[in-house]
Amino acid sequence: MYEGKLVFSQLMDHAPQHLFRKCVREHGGNRYVKSFPCWSQFLCMAFAQLSCRTSLRDIEVSLRAHGRKLHHMGIRGGVSRNTLANANRRRDWRIYAAFAQELIAIARPLHAGEPLGLELDNTVYALDSSTIDLCLSVFPWALFRTTKSAVKLHALLDLRGSIPAFIHVSHAKMGDVKALDLLVPEPGAFHVVDRAYLDFTRLSAIHVMGAFFVIRAKSNTKFRRQCSRPVDKSTGLLCDQTVVLTGVKSKGNYPQPLRRVKYRDPETGRTFNFLTNNFAVPALTVAELYRCRWQVELFFKWIKQHLRIKSFLGTSENAVKTQIWTAIAVYVLVAILRKRLGLSASLYTIMQALSLTLFEKTPISQLLTQATEADGSEEDMRNPNQLNLFDFSLGH
Repeated sequence: MYEGKLVFSQLMDHAPQHLFRKCVREHGGNRYVKSFPCWSQFLCMAFAQLSCRTSLRDIEVSLRAHGRKLHHMGIRGGVSRNTLANANRRRDWRIYAAFAQELIAIARPLHAGEPLGLELDNTVYALDSSTIDLCLSVFPWALFRTTKSAVKLHALLDLRGSIPAFIHVSHAKMGDVKALDLLVPEPGAFHVVDRAYLDFTRLSAIHVMGAFFVIRAKSNTKFRRQCSRPVDKSTGLLCDQTVVLTGVKSKGNYPQPLRRVKYRDPETGRTFNFLTNNFAVPALTVAELYRCRWQVELFFKWIKQHLRIKSFLGTSENAVKTQIWTAIAVYVLVAILRKRLGLSASLYTIMQALSLTLFEKTPISQLLTQATEADGSEEDMRNPNQLNLFDFSLGH
């Protein structure tokens, strides 16, 4: 019988503690702390994410039931509702945001070779946001509308592997387009966005940085055609043109020529007008790039469905952001584990297996392989209604 580490500890071995300690030092997280350091807080919050705990009492009872194993999990100090609540309220949420970014920096190279589904060597990002609703009476600091509170999660998703390259948590009143001001565009990469981000001053900044964008034009966007290129209309393409903006403000904000690709979806019959500053890729690739943007929608739906970011363990802004960033860190950590162990299982399958075996001492690679092959294949186990970021079809 295997007498090694707990499954939970085996997973946390993939979270480099030296990077976490660096984040703690930068933000003074353990200053004046005599017991229950930041690492213990992170482990408790990660346990809550992995085991689907929904309240502080739930976490306390679950961990105290395995009190003799807490030392082996790396948790120092007594775990109580009051201790964890105070830590979530007082410890700077930026510690966990910085650590999540460190994990992202580890995960992205591991997923760099993932297929995109297009004949394209460039990195492709999709930018979007999602609103997380909150109760107005409990979270008055996050006032969104007259009758509700909310925070907004902005994400720039690397479409090769569905790893977020950029995450920002803001008040829900922040406009989507303002997220472009927080980005540093990567030269040569494609940034795919929807119409909410149509701001030609900001798009011009992306162009100047040597990056590319693909965006849907609004119905009132004014432009003049300069020339047209032939297209194969059997593919759904209607036109491929070089245009210049003629709007009173837009022509000054973006004086360079743009490429307009008009496309009709054969399945739905809907017509789309795309604008891009890339004139080299085929016109059909422009349309397919925008279709790939759906992956960022799947990312938001997946984390809302499978991570604990809809009900919160604290009511302060710091506690809410701490929980969101911990959830992102756990998501990326499981993605790192999946890649390092060469697992074919989906993130959903892995997290379901982990949720029931955190206190076992089975080798984690053996455990997850068995979970995938229990019924013969992963396809037999998968609920067809579950969202799977790592089995995305361009036909969606």
